[in-house]
Amino acid sequence: MIRLYSHRILALMLLLYVAAAPTVTVQATEFQPVAELGYRVVSDYFEIAPGAVAGESSAVALDSKGHVFLFQRTKPMLAEYDTDGKFLRSIGESLFQHPHGLRIDANDNLWTTDDGNHLVLKLDTTGRVLLVLGHKNQAAEADWLFNAPADVAIGKDGAIYVADGYGNSRVVKFDRDGNFIKAWGKYGTGPGEFDLPHTVVVDREGRVYVGDRENQRIQIFDADGNFLKQWTGIGYPYGLFITPDQHIWMADGGYDRIIELDTNGKILGAFGQPGHAPGQFAWAHFLAVAPDHKIYVADVLNWRFQVFTPVPSTGKLASYVPSKRMFWGWPPSNGWLSHHDYQSTKK
Repeated sequence: MIRLYSHRILALMLLLYVAAAPTVTVQATEFQPVAELGYRVVSDYFEIAPGAVAGESSAVALDSKGHVFLFQRTKPMLAEYDTDGKFLRSIGESLFQHPHGLRIDANDNLWTTDDGNHLVLKLDTTGRVLLVLGHKNQAAEADWLFNAPADVAIGKDGAIYVADGYGNSRVVKFDRDGNFIKAWGKYGTGPGEFDLPHTVVVDREGRVYVGDRENQRIQIFDADGNFLKQWTGIGYPYGLFITPDQHIWMADGGYDRIIELDTNGKILGAFGQPGHAPGQFAWAHFLAVAPDHKIYVADVLNWRFQVFTPVPSTGKLASYVPSKRMFWGWPPSNGWLSHHDYQSTKK
């Protein structure tokens, strides 16, 4: 009952946030066809874990051995698989309420964000909690509190960047020990403002890339939070991943495709489209790119993690060109209950 109540409170909080937020307009993008990236979906890649229950997938990350860690809103919430998709173990039982983001640092520590209990956790390879940022089930905007944080990134110097995105509209920076350094951002559409900072990564130069989801852009800052530039016309950045060549791979959960961006923010290519068939997406949420270029995607509404392996490019343009945001919007029901007294239907 307590867990169900917490979920209802979170849902109400998000609805109130949307209703109370200022009205802003983001100009729609008219997309052009781009190159089709050479990828093929691999069906049924992951072994089903013992006692697993189907449910929403949220994030995926890779450790230094190439092992794959899946973060999902069902049992097991955090699990490790080997390079062939064989289940190895579950981690952090009872630590999570509503899993959201997952990252793994250079020392193979796991970093989780939970937008249900408002926590960022650092776990070692055994699942032991090393660092707690936030206060469990306490949503606020302070130098030590979050309101439904979405993602976390770790800089080369160990600095911690949290995309505090659902209830707040900011990025929070801590040192490697979790001491608050600064926060930047507020709700809006201007430079340094956010409408749901949903994902964050740091490049080798220390620049911070923030997926400003509902503003349909990636904003780029220096390590001190100073605005440098922005990339627009890219879609909805739900999840970002940066590869050694400093290209940004993006899970576009609004238009449901995966895109590759060069260091100037140019779309080099894409694959995927909205739908429920293998290789299609319904809220492509987070992604991870392996050294062998295999791509792992958390596909939320399809309740699955999809794996794509590289294949030779056809040299053709991708057939899917985004034009409408799919799987979005919730108009009020026009069903039977809206025309009758609800009390009369209670049993």
